[in-house]
Amino acid sequence: MTTPRPAKKMEDNFCYQKDFKYTHKNPYHDKLEVFDSFVLRDEAAETNVGKWHEHFGNKQPLEVEIGSGYGEFMLDYCQKNPGVNFIGLDHRFKRSFALAQKLNKLEHKNFRYLRARGERLQFMFDESEVQSVFYFFPDPWPKKRHNKKRLFQKPFLDACHKILKPGGTLFVKTDHDDYFDWMKEEMKDEKRFEILLESRDLRTEFPDHFLSQFTTKFEKIFLGQGTLIKSIVLKNIKG
Repeated sequence: MTTPRPAKKMEDNFCYQKDFKYTHKNPYHDKLEVFDSFVLRDEAAETNVGKWHEHFGNKQPLEVEIGSGYGEFMLDYCQKNPGVNFIGLDHRFKRSFALAQKLNKLEHKNFRYLRARGERLQFMFDESEVQSVFYFFPDPWPKKRHNKKRLFQKPFLDACHKILKPGGTLFVKTDHDDYFDWMKEEMKDEKRFEILLESRDLRTEFPDHFLSQFTTKFEKIFLGQGTLIKSIVLKNIKG
């Protein structure tokens, strides 16, 4: 008989709730403590709401990447754009530790890393605190029964609308056709965002666009397989 795992069930079902608590026993959680000068873990990721500029010690634009993965974009972008405060986040443990090791070696220290969940976005940042959100190649949860786990849906759009400044931008890239169609459906009748770009073949249609100027580890694999890169760019509208 399989033993129930209530802690995991709670994390899956209630991570959008204000009183959600992280539960885990992964050894890489403790290993990340060595990088606590720039890594915030679990609930600590939610302790600077409305105070991120104070935390960084400057008023540079705040930009956030959800699902930093192996860190190709974060590592490259931070060094090429020292005039921004960059926050990367991911909930995977071993991958987060590997990325923290690389971040620790960077020349420009204009970043923080959150070992946290993207569903907690609205509890990490205050109203109109963020200039840009980057969301690249998320898990598509392709099985229909798992579609509800996809991050890009109403609660996510609610959070982005809240934390993004007026005119702030959400950049999305995916390799997955069905998830792209899902995103378009979620955007149907959405009045809070202006669609600046929508493409099923980003590299061909917009070769000079910012999103075509870098390639993540997963993106290289997809391109090598002949997979077209889909993209949506949204501008936040606030009355």
